[in-house]
Amino acid sequence: MNKNITEQIDGLMEKYTELLVGEASAENIDKVRTWILYSHIAKSMPPLAKHWNAEYPDAKEQIKNVISEVKELNEKNRQK
Repeated sequence: MNKNITEQIDGLMEKYTELLVGEASAENIDKVRTWILYSHIAKSMPPLAKHWNAEYPDAKEQIKNVISEVKELNEKNRQK
């Protein structure tokens, strides 16, 4: 992939994270990126997400925790 588009997508991700949760730290960007990817897959290919959940139950729990954390950070950010 073109380096320029990668940098631009990284910038978009950073700004999206900042607007969503209030701070674009590396940790928050990773959480939001994971949340976006999993949410998209679960909506666009539910059988794949279901299979993955069954195959990796520990990872499924980690995803649930990430989703919960992003939601909580977003709620705190919206109250500011």
